Amino acid sequence: MSNTHVDLLILGAGWTSTFLEPLCKERQVSFAATSRPENPKPDTIPFRFDDQDEHPDRAQFTALPSAQTVLITFPINAAGASERLVRLYEDTHRGHAPAFVQLGSTGIWGVGWVDRHSPYNESNTRAAAEKELLALSPATRTTVLNLAGLWGGPRAVKHFVGRVAATKEALKARGSLHMINGLDVARAILAVHENFERAVGQRWMLTDTRIYDWWDLAAAWGSEQPQDGGGERNRSQGPQGVWVLELMKEAGVRALPRTPDHFDRALDSTEFWRTFELAPVMARLE
Repeated sequence: MSNTHVDLLILGAGWTSTFLEPLCKERQVSFAATSRPENPKPDTIPFRFDDQDEHPDRAQFTALPSAQTVLITFPINAAGASERLVRLYEDTHRGHAPAFVQLGSTGIWGVGWVDRHSPYNESNTRAAAEKELLALSPATRTTVLNLAGLWGGPRAVKHFVGRVAATKEALKARGSLHMINGLDVARAILAVHENFERAVGQRWMLTDTRIYDWWDLAAAWGSEQPQDGGGERNRSQGPQGVWVLELMKEAGVRALPRTPDHFDRALDSTEFWRTFELAPVMARLE
């Protein structure tokens, strides 16, 4: 077993870690992170978990430091794999009682106004694996954070308008959008880490508490088509603004953004922020 100890072990140093690691340094939370051996990242530990492999290499787990909280950033889909990962880590780090956080997606919930207690798609393999992880509580402290759409850094929602609303018909079908910035994801993870007793055995929904309207966004940003000459004054926003005006007339919508009763789906994540006494600091997709 590695003789090092950290506050937070990040299994999978991906996009989330670009926000989480700087925040850990700022708050003096010690951490370590892993990356795949075939695609190593600087200052990370080689680690690869195959959820289909029923007999993973114990040496990979032994090389990991002990941690107060283990964050699993990659999806797990195979039945039995969530418990296998937890037990292998516990078996190779005896004498410690780590807590485990799994990152998931709000895509498991259906239509209507929904919150973390609403029924979700139990046939979803990822959701089933998360349920398996939660079932380990309270003997092993576990929790799941189901994240809305991620933005921040190079991920800007305005860059997706041309892709998701390439035609008027495609735009007509677009309703609500729920997002969360990487900084607020990082803040949420550390809030759970510091107050895990509030999270044990719970599945949480995480958005920035807003419902965005694709028509509103498309009208404001368009498809960002730069014209000859460059610069903002020579930037065409594509046809989306005109399409939105036409759609508003057809649907009897008098102003943007549309209200939630126009949408099939609306997410309420306020319970998380109240429970951990936080509020999102990054919103409005700017």
